[in-house]
Amino acid sequence: MADDLPDLPARPDTLFVYGTLRFPEVLRAVLGRVPAGAPALAPGWRAAALEHRAYPGLVASPGSTTRGVLLADLTVAEWRLLDAYEGAEYDLRRIALEGGTPYGWTYVWSGTAGVLPATWDAEAFHTHQLDTFLTLI
Repeated sequence: MADDLPDLPARPDTLFVYGTLRFPEVLRAVLGRVPAGAPALAPGWRAAALEHRAYPGLVASPGSTTRGVLLADLTVAEWRLLDAYEGAEYDLRRIALEGGTPYGWTYVWSGTAGVLPATWDAEAFHTHQLDTFLTLI
């Protein structure tokens, strides 16, 4: 688990989630609860399917927009849990958002798995992979 999170903004309680953390079942498994959330958009970013991974990586993609959820009321302890969940293959960055707030923190893909041209399919994940994924958390 990372001990040093980057300096967070005045409202460090908000996090834009676009992949597996969009699902209440995953949030409950990671945090023990489901924080309040609101729909948000990340223009200029794509939740990319990743080679040999069930989860996506957020990558810069002009002309694309990623739908997600802006989580609120996160504690410092929860930020540490989320940082550990995301792991070293993601970088925590502040990006521009639409819907509720102009900016938010999110985990951007920096890992070694190949980024596929397809966008990650949240519905297919929910239908076909979520239950198995939950056993691995």
